[in-house]
Amino acid sequence: MRQIKIIDRSQDERFMREALALASEGAALGEVPVGAVLVQDGEVIGRGFNCPISTHDPSAHAEMVAIRAAALGLRNYRLPGSTLYVTLEPCSMCAGLIVHSRIARIVYGATEPKAGVAVSRGQFFNQDFLNHRVLVEGGLLAEECGAVLSAFFKARRA
Repeated sequence: MRQIKIIDRSQDERFMREALALASEGAALGEVPVGAVLVQDGEVIGRGFNCPISTHDPSAHAEMVAIRAAALGLRNYRLPGSTLYVTLEPCSMCAGLIVHSRIARIVYGATEPKAGVAVSRGQFFNQDFLNHRVLVEGGLLAEECGAVLSAFFKARRA
């Protein structure tokens, strides 16, 4: 995993907290609580939370929803210079989308040992065949992000 120099940690935390709030919105609807915020030039350009159950769309992961919203809003399928904040390490589907949409940087909270591809199940973003490089930082507010997921699954099992 490539590490990057954080310019403004308070801004990173602010956007990750917004992603956490979105994750809670998803949880309230019975969705796995993952939230994502896409930022460009300090402005939020896309927001999303997991909603594959309610939308009957297996691709409706938080990252996918936020990226689609941003692309539609900007009327551009490429999002250069943007940073994606997501509460959980991305899966392979979302990692591919991040590369194809030319997102510059991803900041995620909790690792995903079963399906995360930034560090847990491989290092997708470091693959030589990729035609775009994404800067990756993991672990921002990891305990809080993980706690939201743990609480959701604990309640679901009860």
